[in-house]
Amino acid sequence: MSNELENLVKEKAEKWLEGNYDEQTKRQVKWLMDNDQKELTESFYKDLEFGTGGLRGIMGVGTNRMNIYTVGMATQGLANYLKKNFEGEQIKVAVAHDCRNNSRLFAEHVADIFASNGFIAYLFDDLRPTPELSFAIRELGCHSGVVITASHNPKEYNGYKAYWQDGAQVTAPHDKNIIEQVNLITDISQIRSGQNPGNIKILGEEFDKVYIDRIKTLSLSPEAVKEYHDMKIVYTPIHGTGVRLVPEALAAFGFTNVSLVKEQSVVDGNFPTVESPNPEERTTMKMAIDQGIAENAEIIVATDPDADRLGIAMPDGRGNIVLLNGNQTCVLLTYYLCRRWSERGRIDGNQFIVKTIVTTEMMNRVAESFGIRHYDCLTGFKYIASIIRENEPRGMQYIGGGEESFGYLPEDFVRDKDAVSSIALFCECAVWAKSQGMSLYDLLKQMYVDYGFYKEGLVNVVRKGKEGAEEIRRMMTDYRQAPPKEICGSPVVTVKDYLSGEAVDSATGNKTPIDIEQSNVLQFLTADGTIVSVRPSGTEPKIKFYFGVREPLESVDKFDEVNTRLDEKIERIKKEMKLI
Repeated sequence: MSNELENLVKEKAEKWLEGNYDEQTKRQVKWLMDNDQKELTESFYKDLEFGTGGLRGIMGVGTNRMNIYTVGMATQGLANYLKKNFEGEQIKVAVAHDCRNNSRLFAEHVADIFASNGFIAYLFDDLRPTPELSFAIRELGCHSGVVITASHNPKEYNGYKAYWQDGAQVTAPHDKNIIEQVNLITDISQIRSGQNPGNIKILGEEFDKVYIDRIKTLSLSPEAVKEYHDMKIVYTPIHGTGVRLVPEALAAFGFTNVSLVKEQSVVDGNFPTVESPNPEERTTMKMAIDQGIAENAEIIVATDPDADRLGIAMPDGRGNIVLLNGNQTCVLLTYYLCRRWSERGRIDGNQFIVKTIVTTEMMNRVAESFGIRHYDCLTGFKYIASIIRENEPRGMQYIGGGEESFGYLPEDFVRDKDAVSSIALFCECAVWAKSQGMSLYDLLKQMYVDYGFYKEGLVNVVRKGKEGAEEIRRMMTDYRQAPPKEICGSPVVTVKDYLSGEAVDSATGNKTPIDIEQSNVLQFLTADGTIVSVRPSGTEPKIKFYFGVREPLESVDKFDEVNTRLDEKIERIKKEMKLI
C-alpha cells in the first residue's frame, strides 16, 4: 500500500474517532487501526458510492461500509433532492426492508430522517417483499421510496435501493441528480434526525391485503386452478420476506396444497441453512427439492431474501428434479401470459413485453408469434419500468417482462421484479398445462420445437476489493481493444458496445447506433447465432459472461441429443475465453 493511501485511510479513520459517532463505532474503528490494517483500508480507502440505484456494500464501520452513518448521509442527500424537485408540496415517501441483519435499524433510521425533513414517511411494521414497496409508492401517491435490502447477496451485505414516484428505481436524470446531492453531504452533522416522529405512518396487514387483492386480478385460468387446486406445491422463502406474502398469494389464487420448508421459513439474516440465499443455485434449493421429492410435489418454488427473484424446480418425468434457469422461467411465463391473453381476446396490437439485452432472444420470438411487440433494454428492472412508463401515454398495454437473473414482472401496478405475483402465475401456468394434458417441463420442450432450442449459460468471475475492481476494468478494456474474431469456429459478425452506443460490422467496419442508453456492456454476435455478452455487475464485485446458443429441435424425442450438444458448445466457449 502506498504511503499516500495509508495516510488517507488513517486520516479518515481518525475523523471517525474524533467525530460525533457512537462509542461502539469508535471502539470498532480503534480495533481495526490496532489489529487489522487490511480491513481498515477496505473500510476507509473510499466512500461507499451512491450509484444509479442506491447503495450496496458490506456492513461495518467506515466510509466504504453500510452503517447508519453512510445510510443516513445517503438519505439526507435524497431528501434534499426531493425538496428541490417537489418544492411547495407535502412530500410522501415509503420505506421497507428485508430480513437482513440491521435492515430494521437502517429502515427506521431512514424513516426518521425523512420525517425530520418534514416528509410523511410510510414505514412497514415489519419486513416486506421489495415489490410491495414499489406497489406502496404508487398506491399511496408517494414521491419516492427506499427499501433496505441486498437482494440475494451474501449475509455480510446490505443495501439501499431508491425509487421514484412511479414505483421504479430511479433513472436519468434523477439518478445522477440524486448522486450530486448525496455527494454534497460530507459530514454527519448535515443529517436531520429526531424530529417530527408523528410524520411516520405505519403500514401493516391491512395494506398487504390491498396488494394481494390486486395480484389476484392477474389470474388468467381460474377454471384450471379450481380443477387442480390441490396440486402439490413446495415453497421456501430462504429465511426472507416471501414468507409473509407468497403463501397468501397462492391461497388467493385458489391453491390449497402448499407446504413450506419449515427450517427456511424462519426469518434470519444469517441464512443459517444455506451458503448463499440465492435461488439460482441448486445447493440453496436443496432442502426444498428434497422436500418436494418426499412429498411428490409437481412444482417447487423459492424466493430470495427480498422476494423479488424466484427459483423454480420441477420433475422432468424421468425421476429427476430440474432447476430452471432464469431464461427458462422468463420464457415459460411470457408464453403463458401471451397465449392466455390471446385466447381471452385481449390482443389488439397494442400489447408489449420487455426483456433485457442479456436475456434469451426466445422471449422475443414468443411475443412475435402472438402479434405482440417486444422491447430490449439494459440490465435492471428500472429500465423495464422506464419502457412501461414511456408506453403508457401511447395506450400500450404491458403484458410482462423479465431478465435472466431470475426476475419477472407480470403486472404494471408494480414497477420492479415481483416474485410474489410471478410465483402465483407460474403455479397457475402449471395447472393450465395440466388441463392441456402436459406437465410444465413437457410444455417447455414443446416450445423448443416450436421456436427453436435456445440454451444459455453464465459465468461470474468474482474479483473483490480495490484490486479486483481494477482488474475488472482492465478486462473490459482488453475486450474493447481486441474483441474475439470467432467463437467456436463461427466468425464474429457484429460487436455491440453499449458504452460507445455503436454496433460495429466486423467485416466492413461500418458502425450503426444502438438505440439504448449507454452502459458498460459488450456483445459479440456470430454468424451461427451465438451471442456472448460481457458486463461488470453493478451491485456485486464481479464481471459477468453470458452465453446464448441455439439450434432447431425437430421433435421432443431429440431433446436430449440437442441439449447435450448445446451444453458442450457453451463449455467450449468458456474454454476459448479462458473462463474455466
